[in-house]
Amino acid sequence: MPLVLYGHPFSSYTQKVLIALHENAIPFEFRCLEPDQPEHMADWMKRWPLRKFPLLLDGGREVVETSIIIEYLQLAHPGPVRLLPADPMAALDVRFLDRFFDLHVMTPMQHAVGGALTGDDVKCKEARAHAEEKLQLAYEWLEAKLLPGRPAWAAGPDFTLADCAAAPSLFYADWTHRIPETMPLLRAYRARLLARPSVAKAVDGGRPYRHYFPLGAPDRD
Repeated sequence: MPLVLYGHPFSSYTQKVLIALHENAIPFEFRCLEPDQPEHMADWMKRWPLRKFPLLLDGGREVVETSIIIEYLQLAHPGPVRLLPADPMAALDVRFLDRFFDLHVMTPMQHAVGGALTGDDVKCKEARAHAEEKLQLAYEWLEAKLLPGRPAWAAGPDFTLADCAAAPSLFYADWTHRIPETMPLLRAYRARLLARPSVAKAVDGGRPYRHYFPLGAPDRD
């Protein structure tokens, strides 16, 4: 029985897991959580009443939370691309960066989106301002970390879990608060991520849904 992934192709967290699946060409069935597919919605809500996606189904095992799903894939369905290093200390660095992108880039972006979805102009402006402040701090930290001469990816020369988190985080964050031109290293890293085949495939899958982005999806990506 193939793996089953419940999620939405425009969802940043769904894309994070899709990138990991594409990296190792792991076969899976995608069940899109859209109102016009109520059978998928009903099954997903029954399996995970907290109603957060994505959710991975592997036979009788249900796995949730993106970082856990990706670690599970490495354990249960390993491929040529190892997304968590074997060395425990190196793996700790990767996990830290994974959390950094989820908590300090993805979360502020989603806060701005949530404010826009309220339809209240005051709440929208407040959420956008809060997100821009937090994202600017995160960008500055990342620009300082991505020093000239460092390897291409977040945690070293290899593409890892940290990059799976970084790709959708920076993709949508740049739509919310554009990475300044004064941060060429971070802008170049985002471009490398979007050029990675696994990332490009995930991004392309979400293109038909760009009208969902309440802050306005730019044409540049």
